[in-house]
Amino acid sequence: MNILISNDDGYHAKGLACLVEHVKKVADVTVVAPDQNRSGASNSLTLASPLRRRTDSRGFHSISGTPTDCVHLAITGLLDVQPDMVLSGINHGANLGDDVLYSGTVAAAMEGRHLGLPAIALSLVGYKHFDTAGRVAVDVLSRLEKHPLPADTILNVNVPDIPYDALEGFVATRLGNRHKAEEVIADVDPRGQPIYWIGPAGAEQDCGEGTDFHAIRNNRVSLTPLKVDLTQHDFVATLASWLNE
Repeated sequence: MNILISNDDGYHAKGLACLVEHVKKVADVTVVAPDQNRSGASNSLTLASPLRRRTDSRGFHSISGTPTDCVHLAITGLLDVQPDMVLSGINHGANLGDDVLYSGTVAAAMEGRHLGLPAIALSLVGYKHFDTAGRVAVDVLSRLEKHPLPADTILNVNVPDIPYDALEGFVATRLGNRHKAEEVIADVDPRGQPIYWIGPAGAEQDCGEGTDFHAIRNNRVSLTPLKVDLTQHDFVATLASWLNE
């Protein structure tokens, strides 16, 4: 198997290097990742300026764009060999609940799925035990060999920040959600001009049993299937009836 690995923390990130070290034991690996931290980039594409590629001594390709740019370029002509799958991560921090709307990690996996490849987004809920998440990635890959993902689905995987042997298993989950985000942080720059920082994410709200939040709190790996098709199919007929009144 030939696996494309990307992320949103940048080609220099510790999580990316750890994921490569683990996955290259079971597959051929190619890295195409942003040249700097692009956390929160979501599904953005760079359309108004050219993208540049550099390749470091490890053979990692860095792109002057977003995670979505990286995966898009890799699959549509940058690489000589087409990948069979996309892995995005290991993200430095959680991608739980509402986080997936903003996550560049999830977006990179989504782009792989949009372009026809199975894809996984992998995040460590913390900043210490990256090796645990690397081992989890290999575990999930082995399971997908027997049980391929549906064509419209990616897996969003979150791993507790604990030693691998302390994990309490793997669990299938749905997305929880958070309370409203904290207020914007206003300040003034050295020239006296107002500046603003986006406030912290809100605390957990919908976080009961069955959610990704609950799994992490109980030291379990959370695997949430996400659909690429955003259509609310159950509401299409109702909407049509409104239009026909």
